[in-house]
Amino acid sequence: MNIPSFSFSITDFSTIDPEIHQGLTGFAEWRILQKNDIRIRLVQYSDDYLADHWCNKGHIIFCVEGEMETELATGEKHLLKKGHLYTVGDNADAHRSYSKNGCTLFIVD
Repeated sequence: MNIPSFSFSITDFSTIDPEIHQGLTGFAEWRILQKNDIRIRLVQYSDDYLADHWCNKGHIIFCVEGEMETELATGEKHLLKKGHLYTVGDNADAHRSYSKNGCTLFIVD
């Protein structure tokens, strides 16, 4: 990753208006900070959230609270718990997320 030059800053995510993204079930609330080509998000999944698409984008995802299951297009399933991190590269493994009881994620992509 190449992080381009930008000034030091502190972000209070609570001051960023959320975007609501409907899933097949439940919803995701995204608070987005964009720094050049880097998207930084604090994301909250509702109870019973299931993504409405397979994603091919690369991510660095840290689970702040709760847990979620990531399903790969191959059928493999992986549980991400509080304090865990997962990484996946662009176009490496198509994936989608499910959270039974909701969770909070910090995502860089």
